[in-house]
Amino acid sequence: MEGTDLDRKTIPYVNYLELGPPARLVANECTNCGARFVDRRNACAACSATEFRRSPLPDVGELVSFTVVHVAAPGLEVPYVAAVVDCGGTWVRTNLVDAGFDPTQIELRAPVRLVTFPVGTDDQGTTAIGFGFAPYKTDGVANEQR
Repeated sequence: MEGTDLDRKTIPYVNYLELGPPARLVANECTNCGARFVDRRNACAACSATEFRRSPLPDVGELVSFTVVHVAAPGLEVPYVAAVVDCGGTWVRTNLVDAGFDPTQIELRAPVRLVTFPVGTDDQGTTAIGFGFAPYKTDGVANEQR
């Protein structure tokens, strides 16, 4: 059926996001020392080796750090929560979504789960998909994708 969501092309906003299903983040892992990085690298920051392999990250992590941003570059919606999430030993810079903006209500070390969402569509109908992390209920009920 023409015009359905299934007909539209989607692409990841960053090269370390795989859309799946399920969506997941993939790190570059040094083949020499095992250090993992979520961005492109020419050399390992830990050992200077230059060979990497793709290594999937867990979709559930732990909130390590955050700040509520109230002033940003023109065009960015504020407030938002900038965060660092520990995904199985690899730290990911991200935004915390669906958690509100009151810092007294956001808990460090809380479990969070990867979520994906559209960030924009071009003139040809291709939609870029971004990611963030949202609070995760440890009672076995996960947040739905946005």
